[in-house]
Amino acid sequence: MSLRVLIVDDDADARALLTGFLTAEGLEVTAADSGEAALALLSHDFPDLILLDAIMPGLDGFETCRRIKALPEAAHVPVIFMTGLSDPDHVVAGFAAGGVDYVTKPLSLAVLAARMRVHVANGRTTRGAMSVVDGARERLITTDAGGAILLSSPQAQTMLEALHAAERDVLGEALTTLAADPAAQPSRSLELGGATINLVRLGPTRSGALLFELRRSSDGMEVQMLQEAFSLTPREADVLLWTAHGKSNKDMSEILNISARTVNKHLEQVFIKVGVENRAAAAAAATRILLRH
Repeated sequence: MSLRVLIVDDDADARALLTGFLTAEGLEVTAADSGEAALALLSHDFPDLILLDAIMPGLDGFETCRRIKALPEAAHVPVIFMTGLSDPDHVVAGFAAGGVDYVTKPLSLAVLAARMRVHVANGRTTRGAMSVVDGARERLITTDAGGAILLSSPQAQTMLEALHAAERDVLGEALTTLAADPAAQPSRSLELGGATINLVRLGPTRSGALLFELRRSSDGMEVQMLQEAFSLTPREADVLLWTAHGKSNKDMSEILNISARTVNKHLEQVFIKVGVENRAAAAAAATRILLRH
């Protein structure tokens, strides 16, 4: 089966060049000219990899990537940023948004193709590993042998985005330590955002990446916390919690045994009470509350 790639670039010439090259390499290519168009495509079709231009009018690549990572079905699709920017801040921004790699323009197409295949192989293996873990292990990240984060589940990504820079440094140091010595105690207790977070090494994936879980000491009390923080009804708090866990309306309908339409009505009330306009912002607000506890 050929690899399926989504190209997102506002430059028509760049899209045509990449489409022609990757098609000749035997890949199945879809293209979008904006972040908004890419998100519309991802509402019903999921590629093996996304090539994403960092700087675009409207929704730029960084925000587009963050929104992609908030989609449960697309969260583990590797995103490679394409950028003409060599500023380290932009490179860091790409990785912080959820990208797994970046290439600078003008592109070396042969190098790009080789790196794409590596990331697709790693992404498929990691997705397979993540799909079999149960609901108690949804805040998952994978790292390389040095502890650098490669991929994160939607739940883990939301938690990571709520941390301050200094807290991310603390987490990074712990990951490096745990990755460096597989024989060492496989967990660390960290104080992040005023909360106790247990970082647990679960083991290697088949690709050689290391799989970690982020466990909150407050697990099991989340609904009550959210209910009190935002004056929600119990059902609204349930919906907000599962939104923070990256679940779709369909998933929540099955979990809570209510219709998808009812889920959507609860979400509308949640947005009003929390004071946000979309799911990603609601998930971030919920995560901040949970981290405080």
